[in-house]
Amino acid sequence: MALEEKRERRPPVTPMMIEEEAALRNGSRGVTPGPWTEAAGPRPRTTERHIAVHKRLVLGFAVSILALLAVTMIAVLLSVRFEECGTTADSPPRAGGNGSLSGAARQPPDAGQPPGRPEEEARGGEAAAAAAEEEEDDEEEWQRRRELPPWARPRLPRHLRPLHYNLMLSVFMENFTFSGEVNVQLEVLNASRYIVLHAHRMHIEAVRVAEDKLAGGVRVARSFFHPQTQVFVVVLNRSLEAQKSYNLKIIYNALIENELLGFFRSSYVLHGERR
Repeated sequence: MALEEKRERRPPVTPMMIEEEAALRNGSRGVTPGPWTEAAGPRPRTTERHIAVHKRLVLGFAVSILALLAVTMIAVLLSVRFEECGTTADSPPRAGGNGSLSGAARQPPDAGQPPGRPEEEARGGEAAAAAAEEEEDDEEEWQRRRELPPWARPRLPRHLRPLHYNLMLSVFMENFTFSGEVNVQLEVLNASRYIVLHAHRMHIEAVRVAEDKLAGGVRVARSFFHPQTQVFVVVLNRSLEAQKSYNLKIIYNALIENELLGFFRSSYVLHGERR
């Protein structure tokens, strides 16, 4: 009777107790299922589909960066090419002989020339064409030698050494032009028939080369400008002899530039007056 009474005194088993016992057997903390347990539960990991989408986004971003770099490089190259074309277009026509024109002469070809001389104009055109052909022949000869001609090199040739300069300038402020005459005493280190010196945006009127008063002058075959390296080239009929000195005389005229280039002009205002 005593045992039966004890068994009857045990508390009744409820569904809550059964769920807790099952949770303890499964290793959980015994939290009853509900909305809180679902929120606190472990979240599912990123699926393979999400990983593929992320890879596509990264790949698309990299491709867009590469395309942007390629477009930038093409734009830079095109701008440099346009600048070179503009420089070539702005360069003045070249003429052979002692009256060669620089690439930047801004005056028209007929400026300062008396009208009504068709024969002289025709002769000048023929001389310019002949000089251009001779220049091309010289360049082809240097190409056959697989060498750059002296006027196409970045530095002046070293076969000549200037010893003394004598420069005279006449300035005309009414039209902002000037004329000049320069005499350069040259020492020949190595024999050559080319004289190359820096010059740009000038009109050459005459070029003379002489050894001395007794020996006389050396005939100038032609002269021309090379705008790419901004040099003036004098081609002689014969080579200058080494270990001798010669005198180079050039008469020229040009504009007084309105920019920071060569012989330029500037102005200032004093008491309301521009000077």
